[in-house]
Amino acid sequence: MCVTCGCGSKAEARMMNLQTGAELPLGDNHADDHVHAHAHHHDHRHQHGHAHEHSHAHDHGDGNVHEHRHSHSHDHHHADDELHDHEHHDHHHHGHGGHDHTTSVVDLEARILAKNDQLATRNRGWFEGREILALNIVSSPGAGKTTLLERTIRDLKDELPIFVIEGDQATVNDGERIRAAGAATVQINTGAGCHLEADMIARGLDELKPQVGSMVLIENVGNLVCPALFDLGERAKVIVLSVAEGDDKPLKYPHMFQAADLMIVNKTDLLPYVDFDVDTAIANARKVNPSIQAISLSVRTGDGMAAWYEWLRDHRGEIV
Repeated sequence: MCVTCGCGSKAEARMMNLQTGAELPLGDNHADDHVHAHAHHHDHRHQHGHAHEHSHAHDHGDGNVHEHRHSHSHDHHHADDELHDHEHHDHHHHGHGGHDHTTSVVDLEARILAKNDQLATRNRGWFEGREILALNIVSSPGAGKTTLLERTIRDLKDELPIFVIEGDQATVNDGERIRAAGAATVQINTGAGCHLEADMIARGLDELKPQVGSMVLIENVGNLVCPALFDLGERAKVIVLSVAEGDDKPLKYPHMFQAADLMIVNKTDLLPYVDFDVDTAIANARKVNPSIQAISLSVRTGDGMAAWYEWLRDHRGEIV
């Protein structure tokens, strides 16, 4: 269980290269640098792989020695950078009071995010060194991220090379849609995880091998909470808000809108049929992030897409 956001272990995470058909595991035991951001949850906060039993002798002051037997399962991953709150010792004293792990949990969360930020910094340097515009596209499920990417690829693929890292909990459905639109794609399935992390992006780039001067679009898992916490090394976060969601979304999920550089209000063709005010949505977004930019568009009709493409060209021009 992830102490940062409560999502599940990365053990099920895997990556599919949709060009070659290769499938690679991305679980805890396979991640580069042994990044254990999702540790299994139990009282002592250790990740364990095989079980064994040992005993401890305790003198409680009454002249009798009491033996306690404990079962532990230990994983053989004890690299220096693994995240363990404390060590087990074969002979230690157990008090009779409860244990307060609040400080340990906060410390572990800080170390998880610090490790991710370190890897994100490496990704950012990698992108900058190759003059690649990398964008982290985030939204709630169903806001229209994949459809936005499909149309963007079809309209701009002859103008600039586009590569995509597609994130979902399961299936390669969206990755196949992106590949059919004309972009080289790797699909990352996070299993029980609810967000992409910097180490996943690094391994996706190893598979994609985007060329110098290209654009890498990262479609994150549909979620407006955890992706705000995890920097991937992108130049900017782009949040897609559907008019079907409600114009108060920025106030309900302020951290995500604070982290975003651009808000795309999507599906404006549905405005006659929903209770949504575009100006109110933009005003609410600027209450939590005064510097956020906003573009209203309909991928379905094409209305407003030119403004999105101009935004992409401007940001690419800043680094090429």
